[in-house]
Amino acid sequence: MTDAASDPATTAAGTGASPAPPAPPRPTRPEDLTRWQAVWRQLPLLIGLVALWIFLWDHVDVLTVTTGVILAIAVTRMLYLPPVLLSGRFNPWRGLLLGLRMMFDVTVASVQVAARAIWPGWTPMNAIIAVQLLTRSDLVTTLTAEAITVVPGTVVVDIDRERGLLYLHALGTRTTADLERVRREVLGTEERIVLAIGTHEQAEAVRAARRHRRATGRKLDATRPEPEEIAEREDDA
Repeated sequence: MTDAASDPATTAAGTGASPAPPAPPRPTRPEDLTRWQAVWRQLPLLIGLVALWIFLWDHVDVLTVTTGVILAIAVTRMLYLPPVLLSGRFNPWRGLLLGLRMMFDVTVASVQVAARAIWPGWTPMNAIIAVQLLTRSDLVTTLTAEAITVVPGTVVVDIDRERGLLYLHALGTRTTADLERVRREVLGTEERIVLAIGTHEQAEAVRAARRHRRATGRKLDATRPEPEEIAEREDDA
């Protein structure tokens, strides 16, 4: 086999097909970080736990702060929970767009659900839908599930953490097009969350996937894995 035949970009150009997007860097994992990097990533969580402890006591002194710090470290180090590392990144503009889109989605969905509740003769047709997420981040998965559940008409009923699957109950899914619309909305929410608070690698993977969709002219598809999901599956294998 020649070098030209073994090169995917050359093969795609020769056949007239759109080249595949570049594979994103390997996502940052807990074992990839040094001790100080892990502490820095967990610092906002520790500060939040200490602040919660102070609010519960409604009193600020040396003893309260000291016991809060000790308990925060004990909770994050001694209790068995999957390690969740914060990305250490926040994009204010993307965060604003995420908040505005959330308010818009909640408003529109509230009106739709209220109209269906009082519409005479309307028969509900609901479904349990499995959606393959684009990333495997526990933080992004949790925030996506919460954002989807906040919107009336959809609620997450189960999460497959190992495979990155969300199972949600959706209202008003009468056709296959309705199912695909719900999946696209879930993945769109996940993309906006990643662009707002995800790691640089995750955000770049989302941008690469968007550029690839524009180049190929296809919509966001929950049935076909995106670059980061493919890369992580290969890492798991």
